[in-house]
Amino acid sequence: MSSNINNQGQQQVSMKFVTLVSMVAALGGLLFGFDTAVVSGAIGFMKERFTLNEVEVGWAVSSLIIGCIVGAAGSGVLGDRFGRKKVLIMAALLFIIGSIGSAIPDTFTGYIIARIIGGLGIGITSTLCPLYNAEIAPAQYRGRLVALNQFATVTGIFLVYFINLGIAGYGDDAWDISTAWRWMFGFGALPGLLFLVLLFFVPESPRWLIKQGRAVEALPILLKIHGEDLAKKEVLDIKASFKQESGSIRQLFSPALRLALIVGVGLAVLQQVTGINAIMYYAPEIFKETGSGTNASLMQTILVGLINFLFTILAVWLIDKVGRKALLLVGSASMTVCLVVIGAAFQTGHTSGPLVLIFILLYVAAFAVSLGPVVWVVMSEIFPNRIRGKATAIASMALWAADYIVSQTFPPMLSSAGPAITFWLFGFMSLFTFFFTWRVVPETKGKSLEEIESLWSRN
Repeated sequence: MSSNINNQGQQQVSMKFVTLVSMVAALGGLLFGFDTAVVSGAIGFMKERFTLNEVEVGWAVSSLIIGCIVGAAGSGVLGDRFGRKKVLIMAALLFIIGSIGSAIPDTFTGYIIARIIGGLGIGITSTLCPLYNAEIAPAQYRGRLVALNQFATVTGIFLVYFINLGIAGYGDDAWDISTAWRWMFGFGALPGLLFLVLLFFVPESPRWLIKQGRAVEALPILLKIHGEDLAKKEVLDIKASFKQESGSIRQLFSPALRLALIVGVGLAVLQQVTGINAIMYYAPEIFKETGSGTNASLMQTILVGLINFLFTILAVWLIDKVGRKALLLVGSASMTVCLVVIGAAFQTGHTSGPLVLIFILLYVAAFAVSLGPVVWVVMSEIFPNRIRGKATAIASMALWAADYIVSQTFPPMLSSAGPAITFWLFGFMSLFTFFFTWRVVPETKGKSLEEIESLWSRN
């Protein structure tokens, strides 16, 4: 009886420690959400302030993503060399600099430079935060702990809609064009500073420490997570996995791991080309296409953020119960239906009522419970220990590259091909996601990172 009580107490202590550490790392997701969504409220005012054409509007939105691509590309090498924690501290500093820098320029070029700097930080955090959480989480809770990163991301998106609305309502139209957008971007320095401070209180990834031959430092961290018996077994399993790997990026292209690379990069790209960030970045402009005024479109955008927020909470609860693959299948099928209906509404001119808003909300709900959190979880857990940093960086870089293409091409597509064709194209990609998941994505629920690694070898 006393043994069971001790085990239960150890599990409670372990989960408290792991959850607290994961929440700090997930703050990187808050920065991610804030910085990607803040532009949705600012872009209309910036278009007036800098007299931007459609291509420049796309560049104002997607310049951040150039930094994200570069940051994600370098995050693997930097994280493997210097450790997850130190590189995340550097990312927090870059984010703060980018937020302040985006708020103060008097030229469009100055704004672009600052956004790229901030994007470097976002690219790093978007890769290393879920990876860090995956490396520190017990297998049975890894899905929900890594999904905390996406929950923080949508929290950042949701909060920024309110912040944008509050700032835009503070002054008149002239003040909005000259000043409001500056405050929108500058506000991001506050969560960036909080993230920076809290990072000094979390440990380094135990798997990275063992990789560096510092198992003595890793063991106390694993003891807090697993208890004595499981911690010792975890150290041995991690060491064994490193002995089986070369650490070379070429290993990803070997027959044993080629499928892991296809799954990671494929899901990363599909998460973006199904259209979610086109809606998140340009939601007010989309709702204006349906005839809504500026204030009404901003309020509808807040509703989008609320649905995204609530259904991400549902995903965090479901992901370790239902599994990754089931959520992806249900979500991508639902997204396909919603996008087809939205396209049909624009094609037939039935956009004056609530139809478009309802199906955009259903689409966002389907994404939030599936591709939103699940893709980041799968990306963080499917690659072998020794090359996880580099491999996750490749998948993350592919995700940001796809995000850049969508965000840069969406305004011209909306004005040239029209909203119907644009949404139908996203619907086709959602249908492709369903079949891709069905055919090639394995279920990783409840498996340790080392067990997932051996799964590829058996295949």
